[in-house]
Amino acid sequence: MKKIAILGSTGSIGTQTLDIVSKNDDLQVVGIAAGRNIDLLEMQIRRFSPKLAAVGDEEKAEELKLRVKDTNCKVVGGMEGLIELAVMQEAEMIVTAIVGMIGIRPTVAAICAGKNIALANKETLVTAGHIIMPLAKEHNVKIFPVDSEHSAIFQALNGENPKTIEKLLITASGGPFRGKKTEELKNMQVEDALKHPNWAMGQKITIDSATLVNKGLEVMEAKWLFNVDLDKIEVVVQPQSVIHSMIEFQDGSVMAQLGTPDMRLPIQYALYEGKRKYLDGERLDFSKLASITFEKPDMETFKGLSLAMQASKIGESMPTVFNAANEKAVALFLSRKIGFLDIYKIIEDTMNEHDLILNPTVEEILNIEQDVYQRIEGRW
Repeated sequence: MKKIAILGSTGSIGTQTLDIVSKNDDLQVVGIAAGRNIDLLEMQIRRFSPKLAAVGDEEKAEELKLRVKDTNCKVVGGMEGLIELAVMQEAEMIVTAIVGMIGIRPTVAAICAGKNIALANKETLVTAGHIIMPLAKEHNVKIFPVDSEHSAIFQALNGENPKTIEKLLITASGGPFRGKKTEELKNMQVEDALKHPNWAMGQKITIDSATLVNKGLEVMEAKWLFNVDLDKIEVVVQPQSVIHSMIEFQDGSVMAQLGTPDMRLPIQYALYEGKRKYLDGERLDFSKLASITFEKPDMETFKGLSLAMQASKIGESMPTVFNAANEKAVALFLSRKIGFLDIYKIIEDTMNEHDLILNPTVEEILNIEQDVYQRIEGRW
């Protein structure tokens, strides 16, 4: 019986993780955590009977305590509660599916406690990869990628020597605005940006897909996960979302992982640490697949990718600035306070104004985040 705890159990990745748990008798959830959605969290407590539940919002945590006082589940709140869940003795693996830089401290705590990580929180490596990867090595902790693209690379690497990698080819669907030009994006609304052609995801990641910021974050994350230089990572648009990513090796061979766009596959592969197990769902039918096509990403129109590459090349504290500015800009767009193209302007202006901090600590990373938020709030 493998015991897991989920940071972000009410989000897209978290709920799909619980779906996998419900269909496998050898998985048990001992802890779950959410930010504010205690209605769904209560349902999950009653369905999966975890020993511990954490709520980021402390007032909501107190409300949940009253709601589930008839159960044996302990409820904790705030960052201290998230960290308590991340280090709980019963859990062998922590699924980090929480969105945002709020996931950094619990992930660090989990690694220091010797817990293996199923990583779905991009921000952890994007902003603190220089801390996380050496820490995982020090504590002999394994990090299993949950993102479909990184999982594809992880799967293609199975049995291969990582030193023979020539290039990582990270695929992108192109998002809902693929093929459009800057002039066409000026009047795009929230509803337009949320219409992803292939994947069902949370709002923030769907907007990031529309701007290609998400692909930029994945490039930054892949650099740390697979210890590959940035110039050996290439983004390829593959609109059908059939090829999830590829590796080109030194001998010219290319290994690809294909499948239907179902996030449960990479989640399950991470939970079982690279072992295959039956998963229900649609199968890829090549007789019905008309074509698999490829395009170069339009980095002039969709500046999210080019800005991410710029931030990653600069390194140090710049990836944190990029990530925080994007988080705030997306929140403003979702609340209809700015236009779609303003997301790029906010990110670029914030990066240009930043005074670089070398080798930032976790505390400095989180302080930069708050500083970026305050700067943007003062202007928009």
